[in-house]
Amino acid sequence: MTGVTAYIALGSNLENPAVQIEAAFGALATIAGSRLVKRSSLYRTAPVGFADQPDFINAVGAIETVLEPRALLDALHALEAARGRARTFVNAPRTLDLDVLLYGEQQIDEHGLTVPHPRMHERAFVLVPLAEIAPDARVPGQGSAAELADACRDQDVERLD
Repeated sequence: MTGVTAYIALGSNLENPAVQIEAAFGALATIAGSRLVKRSSLYRTAPVGFADQPDFINAVGAIETVLEPRALLDALHALEAARGRARTFVNAPRTLDLDVLLYGEQQIDEHGLTVPHPRMHERAFVLVPLAEIAPDARVPGQGSAAELADACRDQDVERLD
C-alpha cells in the first residue's frame, strides 16, 4: 500500500484506560485503506485543562493510509463512538480520544480539522510518545518531535512497562 504516513494520538482516562488504548491500536489496524505501521509505549500523564479527573493513558500510532484527512478523521470518530466516547464538554474525561497529529507534511485548517494538531508542539503527552516512534517527525514551523519533546521535559510523563 502506498499512501501517506499519519500520526494519531490516543488517550483515555475512563473504563480501564490501558485496555482502551490497546483496543484502539487494534481498531486502528482495521481502518479501510490504512495499516498500523508503528506504535509507541503507553504513558501515564496528568490531565490538561480540566484537572478534576483521573490521569490519562496516552500513546501515538503511525498509520499508512490512502484516506484523505477528513475521511481519516471520520474513521477515528467512529472508533471513538464504538468505545463509548461522549463529548460532554471541552477536556472532559473520556473513554477514548483519537486525534490526527500529522498527516504527511500537509498543513490543514478546516472546520473541525487542524493539522498539525493545535498545541501538540507544547504537550509532552503527545510529543514523548511521538518522539519514541518518530524522533525526526517534523511539526511544521516548530521543529522535530525529539527537539519539541526535550523542550517539554518539565511536564510529567511516566512510561508504563
